[in-house]
Amino acid sequence: MKRPPLILLALVAVPHASGEVDFAHQIVPLLQKHCAECHMEGAQKGGFSMNTRDALLAGSENGPVAVPGAPAESYLLDVLVTEHDADRMPPEGPPLSEEEVELIRQWIDGGLFWEPGFAFGKGAYEPPLKPRNPELPEAVDGRDHGIDRLVDAHLAEHGLARPGPISDAAFIRRLTLDLTGLLPAPDEVEAFVADSAPDKRGRLIEAVLARDTDYAEHWLSFWNDLLRNDYQGTGYIDGGRKPITGWLYQALRSNEPYDQFARELLAPPNDQSSGFIDGIRWRGNVNASQTREVQFSQSITQTFLGLNMKCASCHDSFTDRWQLDEAYGLAAIYADKPIEIARCDVPTGRTATAAWIFPELGEVDPEAPKPERLNQLAGLMTHPDNGRFTRTIVNRLWHRLMGRGIVHPVDAMDTEPWSEDLLDHLAVRFAEDGYDLKKALAYIASSQAYQAETVVIGQGDDPALFRGPVAKRLTAEQFVDAVWTITGTAPGRPHQSVPRHAEDADRMVRASLVPSDLLMRALGRPNREQIVSMRPDNITTLEAIDLANGEQLASALRQGAAQLMSEGLSNSDLIDTVYLRALSRPPSETEKRGLTTILGPEPAAADVEDLLWMVVMLPEFQFVR
Repeated sequence: MKRPPLILLALVAVPHASGEVDFAHQIVPLLQKHCAECHMEGAQKGGFSMNTRDALLAGSENGPVAVPGAPAESYLLDVLVTEHDADRMPPEGPPLSEEEVELIRQWIDGGLFWEPGFAFGKGAYEPPLKPRNPELPEAVDGRDHGIDRLVDAHLAEHGLARPGPISDAAFIRRLTLDLTGLLPAPDEVEAFVADSAPDKRGRLIEAVLARDTDYAEHWLSFWNDLLRNDYQGTGYIDGGRKPITGWLYQALRSNEPYDQFARELLAPPNDQSSGFIDGIRWRGNVNASQTREVQFSQSITQTFLGLNMKCASCHDSFTDRWQLDEAYGLAAIYADKPIEIARCDVPTGRTATAAWIFPELGEVDPEAPKPERLNQLAGLMTHPDNGRFTRTIVNRLWHRLMGRGIVHPVDAMDTEPWSEDLLDHLAVRFAEDGYDLKKALAYIASSQAYQAETVVIGQGDDPALFRGPVAKRLTAEQFVDAVWTITGTAPGRPHQSVPRHAEDADRMVRASLVPSDLLMRALGRPNREQIVSMRPDNITTLEAIDLANGEQLASALRQGAAQLMSEGLSNSDLIDTVYLRALSRPPSETEKRGLTTILGPEPAAADVEDLLWMVVMLPEFQFVR
């Protein structure tokens, strides 16, 4: 099993760094109970704040309040035990008990241990639970699309320039890569650019999304990452993991409504979709936070709600409101037998009770059989009033098409979006459209915001403010598919677990349908031991070295060069062909002159191979712009 990051080991290893005092469960509640009204959030009575450790050590307007390791020198203890009512803290209500004062003394004596990153003033934003249909601003310059009305108002509010529209050639390349993962064919680009009809972009969106197989084989990678499917690692026992590839492929190809899709994953009607909630049965002993029941708790909240329950699976979270009992409450829904709650891998002696984390929507009956508990959970997750469910998926789709989430990162859905109105608008429309993923993609793609030029976030720019689409690095599968398209080097058949249809026999096999290899791993394809909702934005130095020196890419380009040579093209036509296939545009005059000189009057296969290398290494090729 993969080792957890060192910082997580550090947090688990020293939860009681101040002797026997438990900061999270003893000190934090005590300070919140007695000190919050005067010294937390915006309150700083006497110039004294306790929001952070630094603020506590800074003291008040009268000097230091607490000295690490020195209780006798700490004014904080004096005011807790003084018999003078005018000086005693807290000024109102009963004084601290002897046990509470002793906890504070031990805490100070142990060095005032404070959980890294914790602050009382954080987490004030609480996302709404129920859906909300915001009123749209007035349209500007005839831009009546709901997304454009909200985006234009945002840009105007923050004094940001509206990016200009992209060309037709750039649009068809962006759209086809985004929705199907494939490059558009040169004749498709030519016909689209020549079309003068005003509705041609809308018709193109419909036509591209109607390519059911291409759509499914592209979005399969997205969902494999998010559902921990098609795992390529080791460490689990034989039979300890079940793929759901066949079910997932069919669900995407048929565009199954997302609420039904989620219900079949959460309460599987048969074994075809049960692998997601079953998780991984690891070989040997594992940490309590990696049992299959707790994996279930973590996976369903991250995938469907964009929440991180990993911290709360060990202890009450230090960075958000989720608690250990809530994580175990979800785990108990899946459990076949009573499970004991463990804090930081230490048994607590308490048994978890099956419970849903948003009781406002309803409850799970802890006495019901497991299949019924799962059905109840599926109903609560997809409940019409669960706006978090719909907000999370539309935020993921926005991120995939626009390069950055409305809430970013996309698994931080407890944090404030740059536009609550836009997120709610998309979520409500998605539900009204029958939880149709293709309709949601079409709605985003039909906006002028999507069809705008990409923007660059400068060093001093606030990344939380939306300025326009951001260029997206090709995924490993998109890159490999593009190379196979240009060179004609795709493998002969897909992975055996994918139920391709008879009419797909003559289609190019897609990278998403074959096992990961060195090239795809170098390009960022994960092994899916963990849920991956966002792959890295940029290539690392080591990945770039692997990409430039790996035999798989070199072999594909070598074979592609031989294929191009066999077509008997002139130098001019050869250059045009490569550019049109790879970049969806002809070369500029300057590019063509330079490449003609490099190829020479009678280019050899190695010269054509060099041409392919030069093109696939261009940022223009490697990014969706």
